[in-house]
Amino acid sequence: MNPNLALLQPYPFQRLRALLADVQPPQDKIAINLSIGEPKHPTPALLTDALTGNLEGLAGYPATLGTDALRQACRDWAQRRYAIELDAACEVLPVNGSREALFSFVQSVIDSSGAEKPIVISPNPFYQIYEGAALLAGAQPFYVNCTAERAFQPDWSAVPEAIWQRTQLVFVCSPGNPTGAVMSLADWQALFELSDRYGFVIASDECYAEIHFGSPPLGGLEAARKLGRDYRRLVMFTSLSKRSNAPGLRSGFVAGDASLLADFLQYRTYHGSAMSLPTQAASIAAWNDEAHVVANRAAYIAKFDAVTAPLAQVLDVKRPDASFYLWARVPGGDDVRFTRELFAHEHITVLPGSLLAREAHGHNPGQGYIRIALVAPLAECVDAAQRMAQFTSAYRTANT
Repeated sequence: MNPNLALLQPYPFQRLRALLADVQPPQDKIAINLSIGEPKHPTPALLTDALTGNLEGLAGYPATLGTDALRQACRDWAQRRYAIELDAACEVLPVNGSREALFSFVQSVIDSSGAEKPIVISPNPFYQIYEGAALLAGAQPFYVNCTAERAFQPDWSAVPEAIWQRTQLVFVCSPGNPTGAVMSLADWQALFELSDRYGFVIASDECYAEIHFGSPPLGGLEAARKLGRDYRRLVMFTSLSKRSNAPGLRSGFVAGDASLLADFLQYRTYHGSAMSLPTQAASIAAWNDEAHVVANRAAYIAKFDAVTAPLAQVLDVKRPDASFYLWARVPGGDDVRFTRELFAHEHITVLPGSLLAREAHGHNPGQGYIRIALVAPLAECVDAAQRMAQFTSAYRTANT
């Protein structure tokens, strides 16, 4: 077996199940799960109709590069969304959701043949695929803590010179999971300058970019354009899972540096990750339509408007820059205990922030926080917020 498999840690939701396994929640209260970022809004009919209307495509092998029509739809969407130019022939590559693409991209980029282990830099807290991808590629993760004092942005100045010299890849996530923080143009400029100096690739995870509050978050390719740069050493990842409420479709695309994507395409050809033709047809329909995205965004805004204020009365929390998460500091700072007792008293599940981060530089930056995913219907989110507010008031009194 690959010895690097032994380096992998249990996934956060596996750890959460173990954490709550011995807790008996009240059966007279409706269970509300706000722990996992799985969209629950209905998948648009235009997407499902396109999927079922093209089932004859199951009779043929799809190309890993995808159809011209799909790459063109992805390119057109990126042009409308970010006001950028992309060559659909070589700067766009369809993928089976951003999760598998983020993982496999690392395998194609990292060169572990040198005397020293290469470094992959990750924000902390982070989407756990970043760590697993780095470890299985033979790289060493280096975590850059994202704290409230820095508006949950990575402090690149805290990275030692010796680490930068070994760095081959830097992950960024904007809007961030779990904090919802969005990188500014100045943030991007600082990172681009470091990439120019040390030669590392930037993998920009932007799968939450369509869940915002009226100000579309700046993207990596967009930032490069605004700064007069090309896409050298830069690739962005996006997906239909959150944008179009289609997590089960497993569809997204990557875009950016044509030379990186050419090697990534070769890797994927051997990896066997072509998207089925019915899925491609559904994806084209989704990328070509904005009306369902506007409606989806409005539904999330309504939930944030309804729950943020009551929760802010008892928790240190505010509406994020974007995404569908609330990143809330809990009273007393014990996120694990808070999560267990909330489940025990209210039958509400949230995710302890410490499970989404690693101890780094003497601190776990997720400790003391919970991630609340506002994916349930509005009425459930309002009910959960009211129950959480009542519980937290009692919890604070009992623990102060």
